[in-house]
Amino acid sequence: MAKPKSQFVCSECGGTAPKWQGQCPHCEAWNTLVEARVEASSPNRFAMLAAAAPVQSLADVRAQDATRFSTGIDEFDRVLGGGLVAGAVVLLGGDPGIGKSTLLLQALAAMADRAKPQRVLYVSGEESAAQVALRARRLGIEGRGVRLMAEIALERILSTLAAETPEVAVIDSIQTLYSGELQSAPGSVAQVRECAAQLTRTAKQTGVCLVLVGHVTKEGALAGPRVLEHMVDTVLYFEGDTHSSFRLVRAIKNRFGAVNEIGVFAMTDRGLRGVSNPSALFLSHHEQQVAGSCVLVTQEGSRPLLVEIQALVDTAHVPNPRRLSVGLEPQRLALLLAVLHRHAGVATFDQDVFVNAVGGVRIQEPAADLAVLAAIVSSVRNQPLPRGLVAFGEIGLAGEVRPAPRGQERLREAAKLGFSLAVVPKANAPKGRIEGLEVIAVERLEQALEALKRR
Repeated sequence: MAKPKSQFVCSECGGTAPKWQGQCPHCEAWNTLVEARVEASSPNRFAMLAAAAPVQSLADVRAQDATRFSTGIDEFDRVLGGGLVAGAVVLLGGDPGIGKSTLLLQALAAMADRAKPQRVLYVSGEESAAQVALRARRLGIEGRGVRLMAEIALERILSTLAAETPEVAVIDSIQTLYSGELQSAPGSVAQVRECAAQLTRTAKQTGVCLVLVGHVTKEGALAGPRVLEHMVDTVLYFEGDTHSSFRLVRAIKNRFGAVNEIGVFAMTDRGLRGVSNPSALFLSHHEQQVAGSCVLVTQEGSRPLLVEIQALVDTAHVPNPRRLSVGLEPQRLALLLAVLHRHAGVATFDQDVFVNAVGGVRIQEPAADLAVLAAIVSSVRNQPLPRGLVAFGEIGLAGEVRPAPRGQERLREAAKLGFSLAVVPKANAPKGRIEGLEVIAVERLEQALEALKRR
């Protein structure tokens, strides 16, 4: 019997190599080549591609806005850009036990139990039908309109989709599926790529909206080939600590809406519940003002959020002082400390510096720079910042304070929540007066720190 041939497939780009090597020859990623069997090509596998699509002028293409339908969960609709779209493919990834299956089961139940119900199908490849039913009972979901199937064979799932003709189908999860045309095991690069391609093709041809659940690696990236994220229309990530009751769903890619949009949820004994005022989660309530705390107005998608930034600066007891940031970019902290020393004269070379964003939120925009440095200086001087203060602005290497996008929306959100003082870049200063909010516009870092010192 001939020994089956094998090749090495890159989990990042899907490229192949005849033998293992440390670096992928296509995308140059390290340690991403995984051994897989060479599959024999099937003559009917790509028969549907024989008829070429007609070529036409772009001006002649009739385009219309995508029709959306609500999932019944407002925060989930916000992340999706207003709701689900017929024929779209959504990929939802997150750590084990963070609430992916719970959220999708709640959404399907809400869509099936409304006045004009949608036809929905839940395909479980990780749990039996009895286990899914037990989870639904714990969540208080009756689920009479939710069709359920426990299956991992792709061909049976495709035939069920054709027979049931659902409007929304959830596949939980894509890494558990396998196609009989391939010999590799479920979860391999070839299986994930082939199953995702066929499901995506089915969604585009039939108009069913597919939601795929994806596993993540220990580094937090979606497991499987990187091409999986390119195939789908929307990529969502579940964020948050499993030991905390708060969860964030962030849109990393969305062909039908804004990226970096977030939805905030609280995990309860009845499942996930949307949080209407997420700023309250990320603000600590101190009885009196404390040093090392500054409130940042950050922008997540179309939503301004108020997040408390806490800093602790203490004498280092080791030769190399520690720099630790939680929820912020670690490399940027060292850059900001160098700018603080050079342009404001505040030295921390012999101090341990710890920075934390309250509530477990991850802040990626550089507009957090001014609030971070204000909190650090407050901790160094052991002097609390003025009550009711918010700040935002990017700090350049020359000490200038650069503007942040959507500055007016940030200021209005701060005023709405009762804050009375804002330190912002001069370019973000409002043209008119904002009721109840005093705005200090600055051009340089030293001006901002001096203004806070006089307060």
